[in-house]
Amino acid sequence: MPTATRKQTHYAWLAASTQTFRSLCNTVGLTGVCGKSDVPAAATSWTLVRMQIRRIRMPSTFFVLSVVFFLDMGVCTAVQSEMRITTIKQEPYAMSKGSQLEGFCMDLLSEIAKKLGFKYRVQLVKDASYGRQDESGNWNGMIGEVVRGEADLAIAPLTLTAAREKTVGMTKPFMQTGISILLRKDISEGIGFLDFLSPFAVETWVGILVAYLGTAACICIVARLSPCEWSQPQSEHNRFSLLHSLWYTAGAFTLQGAGPHPKAPSGRVISCTWWLFTIVLLACYFSHLSSSKTPESTHLTVKGFEDLANQDTIEYGCLSGSSTLAFFKNSNNPVYRRIYEHMERTRSFVSSMDEGVRRAKEGDFAFIGESVSLDLAVARHCELVRAHEVVGMRGYSIAATLGSPIIKNLSVAILQLSEAGELAYLRSKWWASSCMADKAKSSAVQQHSLKGMFVLLSLGLGLGALLAVLELASKSRRSAAEQKISCCTVLTEELSLRLRSSNANKPQENVDKDKEKA
Repeated sequence: MPTATRKQTHYAWLAASTQTFRSLCNTVGLTGVCGKSDVPAAATSWTLVRMQIRRIRMPSTFFVLSVVFFLDMGVCTAVQSEMRITTIKQEPYAMSKGSQLEGFCMDLLSEIAKKLGFKYRVQLVKDASYGRQDESGNWNGMIGEVVRGEADLAIAPLTLTAAREKTVGMTKPFMQTGISILLRKDISEGIGFLDFLSPFAVETWVGILVAYLGTAACICIVARLSPCEWSQPQSEHNRFSLLHSLWYTAGAFTLQGAGPHPKAPSGRVISCTWWLFTIVLLACYFSHLSSSKTPESTHLTVKGFEDLANQDTIEYGCLSGSSTLAFFKNSNNPVYRRIYEHMERTRSFVSSMDEGVRRAKEGDFAFIGESVSLDLAVARHCELVRAHEVVGMRGYSIAATLGSPIIKNLSVAILQLSEAGELAYLRSKWWASSCMADKAKSSAVQQHSLKGMFVLLSLGLGLGALLAVLELASKSRRSAAEQKISCCTVLTEELSLRLRSSNANKPQENVDKDKEKA
């Protein structure tokens, strides 16, 4: 291109730049600079324009950022002001109380909300499920609601698993649990050396022993006081010594009898009362012994998973679609594989925790579940017991959206509550033992069940002793009338003579010795 042409083009560009410069100056308010028409002077004023633009741009940028920040804070505050919490009804984690929910998880949520300073709204999961992934990869239950954004948090006895950890964010566990077996007591306990005492409780056996000793002592005393039984204390030998009274009472207790029998009405009243007491007692004993020792419970003892897998007398199963079933399904342990294959073959799954507890109470089913839930069933139903073996330790956690920043704060709050003892307190509060006495029938007969027989025996012993005193008083009155002395004096002498067991038979012994000498 020729030099003249290049210069024309350069000046044309400067002229256009000058026009643009003047428009920009008018916009930013540099009218003094814009008044200069020469291009070089205007070109040298670009520095002033750029400085003015920076001064205008900085407050504008700060204002825009401030508006965006406060809007973002408002959105965050709106989210934090009322978080959507999904849960599921299960005792004692979440239970209905009027229009509200109460339970362990509700108390835990309240404590966490106080620490983190947020409000919440609790809603029950729509499909009443914890969360399981189907073949297409979709999740149902509480996990599905968190994944789909229908809930911000899921607080329930959610087991921390690898599959759930990949899908949602899980906090530190707020409770540790494992897998165990729920059984009826007569199936879990073995045969002991003292099982023949099981029909009666300890208090009942103590009461029977006291009744036996009291009856023997009463027979011995009545036999001494009654003149119909021992008419001549100076010359006759008393047949009912303390040892013979114990032997006689024991013979009557076993329905064998041991003579001689009492002749006095007072002694016979006591004997008849004792016989009636023993008949009723033995009837109760044998009836409860036969009912508590069925063939299944006598020969079957289940204390762990290996015992459960090695027997085929009782059925066993777990909750359908639960993490417990997944544990047995994915395990390489031969015993656990046999248990899983048996459950799959017999389809012995239960649809709910309540169904598993109900079938375990019937005695022909062992329910496999998480130890924490089984401990609750044991605390509520006295006839159930949990096996000591616990496998597959895991924890219950709170679920949130994957990558949510609140997970860290929730975990810290859970650890703080654990260190302060709040979690232990909530566990003792909601897992307190309260056996349902109207539904739990104990196999051992308590003392109050035989209260009427003990009262009847006491009345019989008292009546016999009263008759013995009346018999002695009647004899003393006749003797006092014959001797014309005070009745009290004769009665005192009779009592002194009859109760001196060591010297009562000395006169008879002296007579026998005199006869031998003669």
